[in-house]
Amino acid sequence: MKKAVFGLEPLSCPSCIKKIESTLQKMEGMKEAKVLFHSNRVRTQFDEKLLQADDIQETIVKLGYPVTSQKIS
Repeated sequence: MKKAVFGLEPLSCPSCIKKIESTLQKMEGMKEAKVLFHSNRVRTQFDEKLLQADDIQETIVKLGYPVTSQKIS
């Protein structure tokens, strides 16, 4: 399992959390997707055999939330 944290521009509403989390959790290989509203980050844990961090970032951007940073561990 890999972990990745994505920095976002400031989120404006709590409904953004649900939109991002529910979309990411539907991705094949995603184990956990958690939006940290006050720190403007998305913390993920995923199976790198099925999913890549760039795919996750692309999905977040397609939802309308620009990604400002990416940290993979």
